Amino acid sequence: MLLPEESVVHGSSAEPHTSNAARPQDLPALDRLLRLSAVQALVMAHGHTLVAQTARALLTELRALAVAGGLGVDALAPDALADALARRVHERLAPRMRTVLNLTGTVLHTNLGRALLPEAAIAHIAAMMAAPNNLEFDLVTGRRGDRDSIVEGLLCELTGAEAATVVNNNAAAVLLTLAALASGREVIVSRGELVEIGGAFRMPDVMQSAGARLVEVGTTNRTHPRDYEGAIGEHTALLMKVHTSNYQVQGFTSAVAEAQLAPIAAAHGLPLVTDLGSGALIDLSAYGLPLEPTPRQMLADGCALVTFSGDKLLGGPQAGLIVGRKDLVARIKAHPMKRALRMSKLPLAALEATLRLYLRPERLTQDLPTLRLLTRPLAAIEATARAAAPALQVALAPRYSVQQVALQGQIGSGSLPVERLPSSGLALAPVDTAGTGRALEALCAALRALPMPVIGRIHEDRLLLDMRCLERPAQLLDQIGLLRLPGKR
Repeated sequence: MLLPEESVVHGSSAEPHTSNAARPQDLPALDRLLRLSAVQALVMAHGHTLVAQTARALLTELRALAVAGGLGVDALAPDALADALARRVHERLAPRMRTVLNLTGTVLHTNLGRALLPEAAIAHIAAMMAAPNNLEFDLVTGRRGDRDSIVEGLLCELTGAEAATVVNNNAAAVLLTLAALASGREVIVSRGELVEIGGAFRMPDVMQSAGARLVEVGTTNRTHPRDYEGAIGEHTALLMKVHTSNYQVQGFTSAVAEAQLAPIAAAHGLPLVTDLGSGALIDLSAYGLPLEPTPRQMLADGCALVTFSGDKLLGGPQAGLIVGRKDLVARIKAHPMKRALRMSKLPLAALEATLRLYLRPERLTQDLPTLRLLTRPLAAIEATARAAAPALQVALAPRYSVQQVALQGQIGSGSLPVERLPSSGLALAPVDTAGTGRALEALCAALRALPMPVIGRIHEDRLLLDMRCLERPAQLLDQIGLLRLPGKR
């Protein structure tokens, strides 16, 4: 028969001690804790293994506190123990990857997942992951198929390429291309294009990993056609162009465009490969955005192969796309490294659905979140900022002021980072300027602790919340009342 829950603490039937501090021997045994009715409900919901493991860890921590004299007897009351255990169980089950509100002003934010997937892609993922699918099965012949065939036709149609293949990101696309076409041989690249993206993708390192030998030509700021001509030799495998999408060299500069370089490569029987990185499939200038080269344009200018990303300006999942000459794509697909770098069924389903949206270009600003956010009218962004200001001011008063301000947003940290998008948002500033840095960090932490964390950016002693990417203001407003600042109840 279960003992009364009041006797869960060891020694509760013995003579009580008068101190408010709990002793190690006051802690319940694990089996007694698990027999509490509230804990039994946890076991029914989540199973014995998880609850018992969590309870054991809880008791270990409480015992350490008791030994140190820092545990109050109230913490050992049945309700308190059950509540503490329930919180820990829920924390263990909570996902580490969570949705956040991107109010940084950077639409394609690398640290926040880059492109948002279209609804069509999300629906297609759900359908394909919930049942068997024809990932590598040809429904016409009934034989084994090629997973690349799911998107190859679409990529060829949208870029004008003869053939296409896909891998798990653009760094992998560059690595595989070099390994398949230039291992043990030389690749000629302009010094001004030896990019580093993030902290892991450095073009010289990728060359070395692929077994290719880098031949630098030109200078950091100026490279001419004669530089490439003079570097071509019997060991040259290909010429390579790298789109400097994450930085810009200004001033006294000169670079050789693909249309200029392609005839030089062709005259020597060499392929010209260009890494576009950002991966715009359409003319963005038609939407009032900065002009960005497209794979179709690069192939028309004479490139043999073009590599680009799927989760930047294309607006799809993380992927590395390789399009171009059929014979070169075949060599790439036959390389042993291709299997190690191939896409799984989940991003492949998302990529297919995203590419299909481009077959209806008139609907892209509605159906493709990346393009929709990049072209969002300034008036709509300003209206969102006005709607959010009053609630934030109430929640943050009297410690912080809230002011609507004009802002300059960013397309992406690795995609056109120097281009700016007129935007609007809120500037949050401490009323007491003493300790401004600490006050802003505390505010950032409080916003990150909301059910849907809010991520802004600190600039010139203010926390800026850019409203370009907040299409549904209720996502912010409905949780403002839960904001908890240090020292404020």
